[in-house]
Amino acid sequence: MRRPTISDLARASGVSVATVDRVLNARHRVREETARRVYDAAQAIGYHAVGLIRQRVFEDLPQYRLAFLLQKPTQSFYQTFAREIEAAARAVTAARLQIQIEYPSATTPAAINEKIKALGARNQAVAVVGPDYPAVTTAVEELKERGIPVFSLLSDLATGVRDAYVGVNNRKAGRTAAWTIARTAKKPGKVACFVGSHRFHGHELREIGFRSYFRENAPEFDVVDTLINLETAEITHEATLTLLQKHSDLVGLYVCGGGMEGAISAFREEGVGGRIVLVVNELTPESKAGLADDIVTMVVATPLPALCKELLSLMVGAIEHGEAAVPGQSFLPFDIYISENI
Repeated sequence: MRRPTISDLARASGVSVATVDRVLNARHRVREETARRVYDAAQAIGYHAVGLIRQRVFEDLPQYRLAFLLQKPTQSFYQTFAREIEAAARAVTAARLQIQIEYPSATTPAAINEKIKALGARNQAVAVVGPDYPAVTTAVEELKERGIPVFSLLSDLATGVRDAYVGVNNRKAGRTAAWTIARTAKKPGKVACFVGSHRFHGHELREIGFRSYFRENAPEFDVVDTLINLETAEITHEATLTLLQKHSDLVGLYVCGGGMEGAISAFREEGVGGRIVLVVNELTPESKAGLADDIVTMVVATPLPALCKELLSLMVGAIEHGEAAVPGQSFLPFDIYISENI
């Protein structure tokens, strides 16, 4: 495909080439509405100087530096998450945002603390996905004392210290997974749940919701001991095979964090798709293929575009207006996917 030209940009934005030139080179002032229209069109057609146009359009706006500490950069979910953060930042029109996205070398307190401190040294607000360790809470407290707001994502951490949690209601997600298994399993039997780590507050809440639903509404099902998969596909694969071998009456499995690719591959390998209910977390190419092949029954997914929009609004608000009097929670409704709506 040929590279879009200034004439293409003028045509896409509905203005003259001369107007586009004025926006690009700041020769004469252009109405804000017109300049934004040129910027939106440049984004839409992939014009090579979109960064320069953004600078011209937003040069009078305040500039903020925001940092994001995600997990597992090789997983498609976190790759999508990073892209959605960048897209949401580009869509902000009230400020110019500089985004820094990093990943810890491990999920240990030392590795996470090192990244949190490094990000806090260069940015005005930080958002973190990670396990909830006391040492991490201490690192968040140090940033708070310096006036740098910290937000927890997907799984809460440093409760009472961080500015806000942004994500889905994890207890409800766990109960929804249990409801699905109880309603769709062909008969009562054993059900199991995988968590990445008991230090992930969100996983713990999903497990609590999962167990509480069966205890209250479907006591005829037997919930076996929860297994830790460290959110890795390899461990999940082997653990799923062991689970299937050990419990011939297994009727349902819920993978409430990462690593669900291993459960899908094990179900595919053993040919139990459609016979045992499998509920997994997040819509990815692997879980989507599992739905299509009738291996995965349901996916509970985070609405990433809405989450990123809400998160950036809260981060900018915290920088401009100071921290909230009471640390809060911003729950977004999770998405539900089955084979019929992918």
